[in-house]
Amino acid sequence: MSAATTIMLRDDAALNVFDTGQGSLPVVFQHGLGGDAAQVALNFPDGPSRRRLTVECRAQGGSSAGGKRPFSIAMFADDVLAAADAAGLDRFVVGGISMGAAIALRLAAYHTDRVLGLVLVRPAWAFDTAPQNMRPYVEAAELIRRLPLDEARDAFASSATSARFRTQAPDNLASLLGFFARENADVFAEVMQAIAHDGPGVTRDEAAALSIPTLVVGSGIDLVHPLATAQELAETMPGAIFTEVVPKATNKDRHFAEIRAALGGFLDRNINNQDQS
Repeated sequence: MSAATTIMLRDDAALNVFDTGQGSLPVVFQHGLGGDAAQVALNFPDGPSRRRLTVECRAQGGSSAGGKRPFSIAMFADDVLAAADAAGLDRFVVGGISMGAAIALRLAAYHTDRVLGLVLVRPAWAFDTAPQNMRPYVEAAELIRRLPLDEARDAFASSATSARFRTQAPDNLASLLGFFARENADVFAEVMQAIAHDGPGVTRDEAAALSIPTLVVGSGIDLVHPLATAQELAETMPGAIFTEVVPKATNKDRHFAEIRAALGGFLDRNINNQDQS
């Protein structure tokens, strides 16, 4: 069970940080856009040999938005690094789901000396900013910022985007519709719009230069996290291991179980605990 603590940043943001506080291998693992530490717990194989730290990003989970704008993947990555510093983690494996994968890739590229390994689960970004697969988040955010929430949800539910997702990626659609019911929908709309227009800020050449153990996990029936994006990342980084898991839209329990198994196997076989010193 993770213990939750709060760290205060200089711009008055209060971040919820979950730390299992045990294990010889430290892993910093981040949630997706609109997710939280509970999402991470479904995907990560917690165990006595691994110490996992998860930061709930600004305006997500139990963390406040803070006063700094605009929101960005670089901002969230800096927050995660500050939490790792506060926890006394010098070197660690870094990973994440979707937006968390983008944060992890940025940390691996910009702080290579501190990263033992990299895990990218269902990445939504490769190397471009504002990829087309993130456009539905912009649509949802624009409606939330323009209309009362009930009207905004109805407008999105009846849109061409929803019609396409309903047949091709129902799990993605359920997540998108859930954003209209958030208590902090207004500020989270700012987050969605900013992050969907952003990217990790890592070039293809910078990713190709990474020489750390890397696992990339992708799945199908997912318009937000295209399987091709995961494959592109895995093909770019030398020696990266690529694993395809059953789609969440097909079987959620098996989807999470396969991700946990892939992560556990990767950490056990490819990360040398002695490298932490």
